[in-house]
Amino acid sequence: MSTTPHPVRTTDYHAAGEPFRIVDEDLPPVPGDTVAERRTLALRLGPLDELRRLLVREPRGHSGMYGGFVVPPDDDGAHFGVLFWHKDGYSTACGHGTMALGAWAVDTGRVHAPDDGDAVVRVDVPSGRVSATVHRAGGRTTGVTFRNVPTRVLARKVPVDTTGHGTVEVDIADSGACYVSVPAHALGLDTTPASLPGLVRAGREIRAALPAHDVYGVILYEDLPDTPEGPRQRNVTVFADGQIDRSPCGSGTSARLALLGEDGRLGPGRTLTHESVAGTVFTGRLLPGGVTEVTGTAYRTGTHTFELDPHDDLGTGFLL
Repeated sequence: MSTTPHPVRTTDYHAAGEPFRIVDEDLPPVPGDTVAERRTLALRLGPLDELRRLLVREPRGHSGMYGGFVVPPDDDGAHFGVLFWHKDGYSTACGHGTMALGAWAVDTGRVHAPDDGDAVVRVDVPSGRVSATVHRAGGRTTGVTFRNVPTRVLARKVPVDTTGHGTVEVDIADSGACYVSVPAHALGLDTTPASLPGLVRAGREIRAALPAHDVYGVILYEDLPDTPEGPRQRNVTVFADGQIDRSPCGSGTSARLALLGEDGRLGPGRTLTHESVAGTVFTGRLLPGGVTEVTGTAYRTGTHTFELDPHDDLGTGFLL
């Protein structure tokens, strides 16, 4: 018998094209003293994980759906906490979700913001405390800047054997989650929509080949002509088990910033223009101490009330 709350209300946003479904009520109890502890326990909580499946699976969601459960912060230094979720479970970091949460917190009045100026929304996530600076003009939100936990470069030029492409060298960075970066051309691919099937196959294969690093996402990128402000790249981030990020990936952009900084391509005052396969853009800066800032847009797409009919044979849904 289903234990999912009935009905379940959500507010949906997208950040640069990637969806984010926010649930801040109708949640079952979530034990734990910190957000990190709550994430560890989340998969063991039948009612909570049933709710995740209901919201991410078809017919209410899809395999690329992303979202978050709003939970208490670790202490009074943050406005709230969040458990990020996707079709396979709960992630430790989500930059585009943090941007969406910042816009949502201001739009709903949870965090006061001026009509003109900035408001800082502090959020506890499993990887630490992050912030979203919400930029306002004329009474509306015009953009959001995500400041991440410090990013660390873990390894460079790690050889990975692939099927059909031989051995490729990858770079690994931890930006709240572990991301692998590999040039798409090393796999004979580019970062256009036509190459998505091959990019997904390669991303899953590379992730599976690096179990010791607990890889969350594989960033397949290509260099585009630089802008006057700095490097320009386009990427496809394949996260979890073969899902495609429609945005340039917020925490993945942090990983790229750290690697470009180590390569000497991104110094003080320089900006990375980071494009997605959908043509949307994040811009990123590398600050001292491995701190990164990623700026983009976040827009509300709707509010929903989801229900689960107790006689529905599909239950919490399915994935294709």
